[in-house]
Amino acid sequence: QVQLVESGGRLVQAGGSLSISCTASGGTFTAYGLGWFRQSPGKEREFVAGISGGAYVTHYGDSVKGRFTISRNDGLNTVYLLMDTLEPDDTATYYCAANLAGAATSRSWTYWGQGTQVTVSS
Repeated sequence: QVQLVESGGRLVQAGGSLSISCTASGGTFTAYGLGWFRQSPGKEREFVAGISGGAYVTHYGDSVKGRFTISRNDGLNTVYLLMDTLEPDDTATYYCAANLAGAATSRSWTYWGQGTQVTVSS
């Protein structure tokens, strides 16, 4: 059983930066595609960023391109999301997820974390 645990969410001012992380236990981390999603009250869950296994191909949602960077450290079983130039609309609960296809994007994300709250004040 794979467990994903996010950390690092907090209150930050607009224009600031924040890095959140997600550490996995169990399973074969290097084989998984990893992603970050977010959801705020009243809104649908939104894909933020993904990174493949192997070649580390990345893919980003349109709303965060150029501001957010996803990376992974397979030795630490951890995926990161560096968020720059944060905006109040980035306020959400951020979830990490893993897919068994090993891709940066997938229609099926098998494992999910519990989420970490990021709040951006104006």
